[in-house]
Amino acid sequence: MSDENKPDHITDADDDWASALAAQTAASQPVSQPAPQPAAASKVFQPLSGEPAEVAKTDIDMILDIPVQMTAELGRTRITIKNLLQLAQGSVVELDGLAGEPMDVLINGYLIAQGEVVVVNDKFGIRLTDIITPSERIHKLNR
Repeated sequence: MSDENKPDHITDADDDWASALAAQTAASQPVSQPAPQPAAASKVFQPLSGEPAEVAKTDIDMILDIPVQMTAELGRTRITIKNLLQLAQGSVVELDGLAGEPMDVLINGYLIAQGEVVVVNDKFGIRLTDIITPSERIHKLNR
């Protein structure tokens, strides 16, 4: 339809909408296509080779060299900036953790274990006393 034959209230934008609606309607019409052949699926997915334990070991070997950040958290507290600026060498900051209470061990910010502080050859370390299972971690994420 040429521009001079169009009524005044129909614009080019209306024609674009009409053609888009027609294309959408045509696309939503059920088209009878042959069912996918099982042989095609076998060409896409390769069968697993080896035992599942071997496959898992190969997968874990690929990530063993990835660095992560480990944090040992004794406790937390909230203080004002004014009190923070007044801290000096020898200042004591009270934490919410109690003496003898297990400390949290976090990897990339996620709790993975709890442990206790130990001293070996004048160096501090952590003895892990409780490993958080993957199901416990997922349960804590859902809270």
